[in-house]
Amino acid sequence: MANLLNFAIIMEIGYKKISAEDLDFFNSFLDEKGIFVDDESLSDYSHDETEDLKFLPEIVLKPCNTKDISMIMKYCNEHNISITPCGARTGLSGGSLPVCGGVSMSMERFNKIIEIDERNLQATVEPGVINQVFKDAVKAKGLFYPPDPASKGSSFLGGNLAENSGGPKALKYGVTKDYVLNLEVVLASGDVIWTGANVLKNSTGYNLTQLMVGSEGTLGVITKIIFKLIPHPLHDLTLLVPFRSAEKACEAVSAVFRDGITPSALEFMERDAIDWTLKFTDINVPINEDIQAHLLVEVDGNDIDILFNDCEKITKVMEQYDCDQILFADSALQKEQLWKMRRSVGEAVKSNSIYKEEDTVVPRAELPNLLIGVKSIGNKYGFKSVCYGHAGDGNLHINIIKGDMSDKAWNEDLTKGIREIFELTVSLGGTISGEHGIGFVQKQYLDIAFDKENIAIQKGIKSIFDPNNILNPKKIFV
Repeated sequence: MANLLNFAIIMEIGYKKISAEDLDFFNSFLDEKGIFVDDESLSDYSHDETEDLKFLPEIVLKPCNTKDISMIMKYCNEHNISITPCGARTGLSGGSLPVCGGVSMSMERFNKIIEIDERNLQATVEPGVINQVFKDAVKAKGLFYPPDPASKGSSFLGGNLAENSGGPKALKYGVTKDYVLNLEVVLASGDVIWTGANVLKNSTGYNLTQLMVGSEGTLGVITKIIFKLIPHPLHDLTLLVPFRSAEKACEAVSAVFRDGITPSALEFMERDAIDWTLKFTDINVPINEDIQAHLLVEVDGNDIDILFNDCEKITKVMEQYDCDQILFADSALQKEQLWKMRRSVGEAVKSNSIYKEEDTVVPRAELPNLLIGVKSIGNKYGFKSVCYGHAGDGNLHINIIKGDMSDKAWNEDLTKGIREIFELTVSLGGTISGEHGIGFVQKQYLDIAFDKENIAIQKGIKSIFDPNNILNPKKIFV
């Protein structure tokens, strides 16, 4: 099926298929670790973590320096060969799926931390460095890189930039874009540019750095990243707050901020999300039968007394929203277990059922209305949803479960329900993706977030950077 779908899209766009001549060209400068055409490799690079979608590339290239990427891009641009950049392939919107066949270009050999500049609190890294590896390296020097997606143990920094990843710490510290100062980028033409400067303030021309962040590999290939770092906080405290009502849990979120507290993380998990996760993992957290949701709350900083005071304030706020007994994590192990539970939710849901994950975000005070609306839409179309996410910044992940739905309803009617969820999200002042991106699977809904003029402007930007549309085609736009 994947082969047929590949062929249909290739024929529609008219990309050149890889020939022996093309293979000879790539072999002329890439080493034996840089070219793969065997079935196993093509299969490995045909998918990411997006549902069960697979699109076979015709060749997998693994360059190890900027010059190689420049040569690949220039050649493919001149010969009309599609290129899909990819990294660890942990994405959830199909951003690294080679839907047009062609070249799957892996950045996994770009895995060096080039420099950690302790004087200026900056780091220069390559895009194939794993998020957690980078976090640990700077932490060893007393520094902090906050963005921490659930896939931080495996996802690459380049992929984090492509999707402008967030994670729990985004609530207090911001998302990936807030830490990127400058980028080395190879354009579709093969030209290499730096997008900005290694400074904290820059009002020189258009902000190409921020344009690249979140562009999902459609405008260029990032080969070096200059990150801003901050001092690492000395202490953190963690609370797990159970609620008898999921809506009340959502209401409590904005109340915490109105009381003058900014947690470093504030995560929402409804009952099904936790139940499935506890079955999937070895974590043991007792939950009373009447509990319908939990908030996982973390505060951090350098003064432990202030943090304990914040926890007392948070407790008083939570008690106004019908919460049960609050669990205070009193050891590093218990904190680790609670965070493992939260970070395992997505994988646990995926292991239990066929599903689709939507990545909505609204102003945090609108979370209760979004949650109520999602459940109502689910009842209308006959699907169940498991919801969790970064409640502190209004980012709700909605896992739609196939369950007993017929194949017809799942394949034909569900899109209507998803469209209604996104329409509700936008009507509440939100948008259709907070951190997963649009990619391949959400592009049919982009018209809900943007009018025709806005989409035309974005397509125009794409055409300037990639006039032949060879770079990650069939993503973001229909």
